[in-house]
Amino acid sequence: MTGTPETRPAGTPARRAFYVTGGFLTNRRVRRILELSGFDLALGKPGPDDDMLAWGHSPYAARAEKVAASSGAAIVRVEDAFLRSLHPGRSGEPPLGLTIDRRGAWFDSRQPSDLEHLLATHPLDDTALLNRARDAIARMKDADLTKYSAVDPTLPAPEPGYVLVIDQTRGDASIRLGGASESTFREMLVLAQEENPGARIVVKTHPETAGGHRPGHYGPETATGRIQLCTAPLSPWVLMEGATAVYTVSSQLGFEAILAGHRPQVFGQPFYAGWGLTEDRAPIDRRRRRLTRAQLVAGALILYPRWYDPYRDRLCGLEDVLATLEAEARAWRQDHKGHVALGMRAWKRAPLQKVFATSGPALRFADSPEAATRPGRPVLVWAGKETEALREACARAALPLARVEDGFLRSRGLGAELVPPLSLVTDDLGIYYDPTRPSRLERLIAEAAALPPQRLVRAERLAAALVATGVSKYNLAGRAELPETGGREVVLVPGQVEDDASIRLGAGEICTNLALLRCARARHPEAFLVYKPHPDVEAGLRAGRIEAAELEGLADHVAQSADPMALITRADRVVTMTSLLGFEALLRGVPVTVTGTPFYAGWGLTEDLGAIPARRRARPSLAALVHATLIAYPRYHDPVTGRPCPVEVVVERLASGQIPAPALRLRTLAKLQGWFAGQAWLWRG
Repeated sequence: MTGTPETRPAGTPARRAFYVTGGFLTNRRVRRILELSGFDLALGKPGPDDDMLAWGHSPYAARAEKVAASSGAAIVRVEDAFLRSLHPGRSGEPPLGLTIDRRGAWFDSRQPSDLEHLLATHPLDDTALLNRARDAIARMKDADLTKYSAVDPTLPAPEPGYVLVIDQTRGDASIRLGGASESTFREMLVLAQEENPGARIVVKTHPETAGGHRPGHYGPETATGRIQLCTAPLSPWVLMEGATAVYTVSSQLGFEAILAGHRPQVFGQPFYAGWGLTEDRAPIDRRRRRLTRAQLVAGALILYPRWYDPYRDRLCGLEDVLATLEAEARAWRQDHKGHVALGMRAWKRAPLQKVFATSGPALRFADSPEAATRPGRPVLVWAGKETEALREACARAALPLARVEDGFLRSRGLGAELVPPLSLVTDDLGIYYDPTRPSRLERLIAEAAALPPQRLVRAERLAAALVATGVSKYNLAGRAELPETGGREVVLVPGQVEDDASIRLGAGEICTNLALLRCARARHPEAFLVYKPHPDVEAGLRAGRIEAAELEGLADHVAQSADPMALITRADRVVTMTSLLGFEALLRGVPVTVTGTPFYAGWGLTEDLGAIPARRRARPSLAALVHATLIAYPRYHDPVTGRPCPVEVVVERLASGQIPAPALRLRTLAKLQGWFAGQAWLWRG
């Protein structure tokens, strides 16, 4: 991704930084970000050439200021960055970034901070920088990201047409040091009513007031007449969409209101006031520059903070933090209420527990629709095990039902060999391989077709990384050589598992590997046909084997134990029923003919011989197809940190092989499964 921040030049010694606040000693994430930012943390008394760290203007900051004054050390104020985490720091969750300021604190309007200096003096006119800022705004809106992103965009919002008043916690330093007080909140609420006669007033409480952790300025007694209190974890972006006006003192939600297109009424002096984007009730005379939204975001979110990548243990750019939060927030939103799972084979349960219980209660497993719906939790079912009885039971219980399947960048090794997946898809509409009904992936592809080019840059980079690294679904090592083709067109025909659900539901008339080969030969009589058996079939684990005698006259070469990505690079065309190799060929610029209806067919990117659903009318670019298929649709799990992660992390893990080996018991089960499958094949023969 883009946006690696400026760090100290190589060879420059770290600057000694002393501290008196315990958090700098005990919070490993904070220490690590500071170390990566060029600070050598130390205890003791600093000298005049050293730094003294203070956590903003916390109660302990005065001690740091006193030590700095007596020693001549420079005071450096550290704070959480503006996209902190899912939950407030009180939860123990570490921050994804810090602000490190030598002039002041970004929330202290008494003197300029590094952020204010940056916004006042930096040109902020670089086209690439501003495009990154605009893309960041769009991504934050699409993913409902905010300072604490554990919000639920599906919660019912107030009826649109209200005035939004934003509360903050009592005693917050940004109030006192932002030119405001408790009386400012009383004044703001009164003026919101006077200036908007007859309008409903919605007061949004601060997340930390939930559970009584920290009191706010507005309580239940405020909710009288046309004033209502909003305490639920609604997405700020949803709230902003329904608001006709926004009133704030110094809350970061005022900043996000600007990003959502509002011109908020600001009663304090926060960092985002005074730049021509707000109506300032307490103007700051020294702020005279006029900025655009993109310029404000470029300064406050791209140039100012030090962002941290928890997967690679390094400083990073805003884009990496957005990807991290997108993955974390998606997992929390889907999982925080817990799930009951049905149709999950025994060996899959532990890996599924790791994925779905990271952000919520432990996954429960059931063996019948009645048992699955009894706990009142959302229900997951392995896609191939879905039944009408389960759908009806979930409908009666008013419980959401989602189908689960392996993702498209799965593992290093086969699922049939019990290798746990690094990606899964969850689909609330259908499932990607079933063209007989809509799926969530279909909708995402249609939506991606309308994305502007800047929003597809990430997908383009992802596709390039996949091609460069050779990463695919299973990443199996294999031979790459082909015999001499005599200059003939090379047509690759990937075999499939013939009893697979994608064949049963999406193959159409041509539904066996032998029939596919005959079709390919009929369409390309002079071509050099390369048949690639499916690895599960080669391993004797699944059905679909073609006898050698049947291959004569059809396939010029059978690529057994071959690297499919190497074969694609040698191919002039791929002919397939529904194989994912067709999608992987598209990524590599190879034309694809499909006889069935895989998820990537029918969008204008393939030669389609099968029946295409009429609903597939959009015409996405290849980058848009990649965005929907590999970024928006699957969930990814990092095997190193054990956390939800962006797709780019999984690509790097798969490319490097930095993946723990399956447990011995799973490898033993896989061997037994293969033996029984082989015996069954011999018995059928």
